[in-house]
Amino acid sequence: MTDRILTLRELNRATLARQMLLRRRKLPTIEAIEHLVGMQAQAPNPPYIGLWTRLEGFHPDELARLILDRRAVRIALMRNTVHLVTARDCLALRPLMQPVFDRSLYASRANREGIEGVDVEALVAAGRVLLEERPRTAKELGVLLKERWPERDAASLARAVRHVAPLVQVPPRGIWGKSGQTTHTTAEAWLDQHLDPDPSLDEMVVRYLGAFGPATVKDVQTWSGLTRLGEVTERLRPRLHAFRDEQGKELFDLPDAPRPDPDTPVPPRFLPEFDNLILSYADRTRIIANDHRKVIASKNGMVPATVLVDGFVRGVWKIEKSQGVATLVIEPFETLSKRDRAALTEEGERLVRFVEDGAKIHDIRFERVR
Repeated sequence: MTDRILTLRELNRATLARQMLLRRRKLPTIEAIEHLVGMQAQAPNPPYIGLWTRLEGFHPDELARLILDRRAVRIALMRNTVHLVTARDCLALRPLMQPVFDRSLYASRANREGIEGVDVEALVAAGRVLLEERPRTAKELGVLLKERWPERDAASLARAVRHVAPLVQVPPRGIWGKSGQTTHTTAEAWLDQHLDPDPSLDEMVVRYLGAFGPATVKDVQTWSGLTRLGEVTERLRPRLHAFRDEQGKELFDLPDAPRPDPDTPVPPRFLPEFDNLILSYADRTRIIANDHRKVIASKNGMVPATVLVDGFVRGVWKIEKSQGVATLVIEPFETLSKRDRAALTEEGERLVRFVEDGAKIHDIRFERVR
């Protein structure tokens, strides 16, 4: 136990160290995914870019092979959003997240009315049979379920199955350079294993701290979507170190976790859309200022690809393609020094060649955020 205050820069450097962003790591791809407790994966390509920016010599085939070999899967987990996780974490984390799915299923009036009066257990059992017969899209599943429940909305029936049964997205979805509809089957059928019958919530919190700490209880809850995790941290308190942030909020951390000097230099980094570094804290100022967070906020919940300069989000980026030319467009929030622009350009050249290796010409352009 300690009352030591961690400054904002100390929190920033500690977070970057856990996230493998202070320096690229020499680590097998599967170990990196497990260390990060999964990677946000609503879109197919962000996990590849997230691994490229964290690992030395990462090649897309390394992740594609893990997915094709069923050692990694894409499945809705934390916050009821799609994550890329190892097969082992899929089986352990999915049962822990069921309260998040239960809350989402009945959260809106439309969702409740869509399945009101339906025997949900029978519905899910029917959905499992159909999905284990062969992978299907949500639309296909809904149409088939409606044959048994003709008075019900097909989309509502399919959504209920997705909230109760653990459904994985199957390839070619999620394979670098490939495309395909989002089709699902059950995790048990795909992995030929049962979900963990006794998963540990305590272990999940410990792993979160290893990848994202130091953190408050609210931070862990924001990352996971679960509630009442204060009970867990109290059980764990003898195993943890406690700190305070500059606002006085209590932070928990693993005793031996890295907490680098706040003046540790940080190279520029390009994070993909939806990166968990941006989404996994109640207080995100350790990585992005509140004013800048407003700039990237969108009504539809999209989180743009971001640029880190000196460890903090200082802009956004995107790649434009036209007639064989791939252009990395960097949009800083504010004027950058010549040194920072040069460092971003150097790292950006590597990024655009990684993402668009088939382009004939690779270019970089700086613009102001619109």
